[in-house]
Amino acid sequence: MKLSEIKSALSQLDSIAFQLPNGDLVPTHFHVTEVGKISKHFIDCGGTVRNENVANFQLWNADDYNHRLHPEKLVHIIELSEKVLELEDLEVEVEYQADTIGKFGLDFDGVNFQLTIKQTDCLAKENCSVPAQKRTIRLSALTASQSSCAPGSGCC
Repeated sequence: MKLSEIKSALSQLDSIAFQLPNGDLVPTHFHVTEVGKISKHFIDCGGTVRNENVANFQLWNADDYNHRLHPEKLVHIIELSEKVLELEDLEVEVEYQADTIGKFGLDFDGVNFQLTIKQTDCLAKENCSVPAQKRTIRLSALTASQSSCAPGSGCC
């Protein structure tokens, strides 16, 4: 999700809930302790220099059980961050600590913000000899065609 999509979703909500990939909800007394811009300047395994920018939300739980972040307050935090940090309409990743700090993508199902699993990937498969993924076909799904050998046809 991009920042603009989050603000749009927040404008339709009375409360905010984040759901982890396992279905558990982040406790309702969470804090958004950071909104920032993360810039990654790197070289991939094929030698290509790349730049990546994302907006980052950090969620945190404290013993402040009466704390509830309201949608309009989070919109205000996002807008202040856009102004002060000169954030573009970037994709958002979320940091949340369960056992260790996890980085998640973000989606919205109409009710809850979904923390989605992020995966690593090779960005230069054509340059580092990663074989293309082979398509698997069940032999039972293959049908004989007119050009195939039939038993007793003498082609084998």
